[in-house]
Amino acid sequence: MSDRSVPKPTPPGGARTRIAEPLVLLPGLMCDARLFAPQIEALSRETSVLVAPTALGERLEETASTLLDQLPSKCALAGHGLGAMVAMEILRRAPERVTRIALISTHALADTPQEAAAREPQIVGARAGRLAEVLQALVPASALAPGPQRARLAALLAQMGQDLGPEALVRQARALQRRRDQQGTLRRCRVPALVLCGAQDTLMPLKRHAFMAELIPHALLRVIEDAGHLPTLEAPEETTGALRDWLRQPYVLR
Repeated sequence: MSDRSVPKPTPPGGARTRIAEPLVLLPGLMCDARLFAPQIEALSRETSVLVAPTALGERLEETASTLLDQLPSKCALAGHGLGAMVAMEILRRAPERVTRIALISTHALADTPQEAAAREPQIVGARAGRLAEVLQALVPASALAPGPQRARLAALLAQMGQDLGPEALVRQARALQRRRDQQGTLRRCRVPALVLCGAQDTLMPLKRHAFMAELIPHALLRVIEDAGHLPTLEAPEETTGALRDWLRQPYVLR
C-alpha cells in the first residue's frame, strides 16, 4: 500500500493525546541523535522518546542483544538505514517486545559478496586516517534531494560521522557485511509497520521499500516526494506526521 498524503493537521488548539508506548529511535550508519532532532522535539511532547546507539558491535545480533538488555519491556522501534536493520534484528529475536516498527531508508537483504567486499576499502581508509573521505563516499550529496539545504545536511552527516570516529565505522561496516537476510522476519511481522523513504534517494530507492512493504502484512508505505536519503531532516514535518500516524495506528491482530 502506498500513501503519498501529507500529515494530518494538528487538532484545534494544538493539543494531542498522549501516545502510550515509548518510542525508540535507531540512527543509521555513522549517525547519532541529530538525525532525528525534529522528531525528538515534536514527539517527545506526546510520548517517551529514546535514542539507542547502533555501533555497539561487529554483528547486528550483538547490538540487538545489548539493546534488549537496556530497552523498555515493550516499545515502538523506528530506525533509519543500519538502525532499521538493527530494529529488524530486534523484531526477529524478541517479537513480543516490539509493539510496532518503522523502517526508513533501508532494506531487508543481506550484503552480496560484492557489496561485502566493497566495504573493505572503507574499513582500511577509516583506519588509515581518511575517515572524511570514506564518509563522503558512503552517503554522497547526490543521495539527498537537490536544493539549498543539501550542502548543510551533507556537512551535518560528515560531522556526525567524525564525532563517532573510525572505530564506529569499522564496527558498523563489519555488521553490515555479516548481517542476515530479514525477509522472513518481515513476513512474520504482526504489528503496525511503516516503511518510509524519500522519492529522490539514490542509495535506497523506492523499489526496495515497496518490496519490503509487500513482505509485511498490513504495512503502510509512505513516500516523501521532496526528500532523498535523509527524510527525517530533509522533510521533517512530513516525516514526523507519518511517524505520528503510525504511532496512533490500531494494533494488528496477532
